Amino acid sequence: MIYDKKAETMKDSARKKLQLSRLKDIVSYCYDKVDFYRKKMDAVGVKPSHIKKLTDIEKLPFTTKIDLRDNYPFGLFAVPMRDIVRIHASSGTTGKPTVVGYTKHDIVTWSEVMARTLACCGATQDTVIQNAYGYGLFTGGLGVHYGAERLGATVIPVSVGNTPRQLMLMEDFKADLLCSTPSYALHIAEVAKEKGIDLKKLPLKFGAFGAEPWSNEMRKEIEARLNVRANDIFGLSEVIGPGVSSECEVQKGLHIFDDHFLPEIIDPNTFKPLPYGKDGELVFTTLTKEGFPVLRYRTKDITSLDPTPCACGRTHVRMQRISGRTDDMLIIRGVNVFPSQIESVLVQIEGAEPHYQIIVRREGALDELEVQVEVNEKLFSDEVRKLEALEKKIVTEIESVLGITVRVKLIEPKGIKRSEGKAQRVIDMRKEQGAK
Repeated sequence: MIYDKKAETMKDSARKKLQLSRLKDIVSYCYDKVDFYRKKMDAVGVKPSHIKKLTDIEKLPFTTKIDLRDNYPFGLFAVPMRDIVRIHASSGTTGKPTVVGYTKHDIVTWSEVMARTLACCGATQDTVIQNAYGYGLFTGGLGVHYGAERLGATVIPVSVGNTPRQLMLMEDFKADLLCSTPSYALHIAEVAKEKGIDLKKLPLKFGAFGAEPWSNEMRKEIEARLNVRANDIFGLSEVIGPGVSSECEVQKGLHIFDDHFLPEIIDPNTFKPLPYGKDGELVFTTLTKEGFPVLRYRTKDITSLDPTPCACGRTHVRMQRISGRTDDMLIIRGVNVFPSQIESVLVQIEGAEPHYQIIVRREGALDELEVQVEVNEKLFSDEVRKLEALEKKIVTEIESVLGITVRVKLIEPKGIKRSEGKAQRVIDMRKEQGAK
């Protein structure tokens, strides 16, 4: 199902014309309404009148999370507080959160792009959506909720946590689509197995999973355990929340709703634009937001763009699934390591569970990488030599992918703390050890 056929199947020439018109408007709007943007543009000698074509966006300065925190809480709002009807904040774990505000118009826009997202994931007016994203300052819960209502679907606002109750409601209310983080989806499957609930006998058919990086291998694991088509959805509070892009039934990249969010890919070291198909840092400019517009916001997410039309009929530019982040990328003995690389190995190894944690330490002058991996109950209760063989296999497979030596520690079932929100995959102890 395509929610908004006119917007989602627009010809390339028409979309670029619309994007340019909206880009000119938003640059002028930011310059006039937000002191921060006016000062930044003046500092590099750029005026709104200099934006004459889409590539002129490269003349504009970038916006970063540091800029948002420096202007905490409301310094980047473009309208007076009386026009702000909702405030959300990032789920960051250090320092003050990044705060975003929405006007009535922004809530309508958000609802529209989330309706598109849910339609991409298989939802219709007849769908019952179990929304297991957290409600509150985190944008996930209310973002999905408003999108489901805009689509005309039935939404169960169960929020995150209390997994046995989640399963009871899933059975009793006959949910078709589950919305949650991928790690929590696996946890639901795990608890279902413990309680003897056969998820394959439930009406559940689709999943819209996001808010944390996950690999194609984990997708296969979720699809097998929950008996759903597992779609990746993407968003960030600084841009709007969930609803920035979504996979469709084809599952070959996420459609960016680029009539609202103009994407770029840049080299994170030189800041120069990269062509289609090249991996780099994803940058967004909001084209239609009123309360909290952003120009060239650096997401820190690593991906590439594909402009070719999709077999589903949508013509938006597509982004490949996030392969990592520039700020959760680990540098171990000069080698760049992303947690997703390790995850892609683990989920393919029989006997290893898709629950893991990466510990980074500094021993002497060298960084050491330890991967703690849960073992399934059957293998854990088996003889020692089988566990030793599994550990050796995991070490070999990870080292072949990363090109560096690693330690592997096998953990008993349920030994790694479960997360009902974003899973904490990496514990970097080097700062505590005085590493620079």
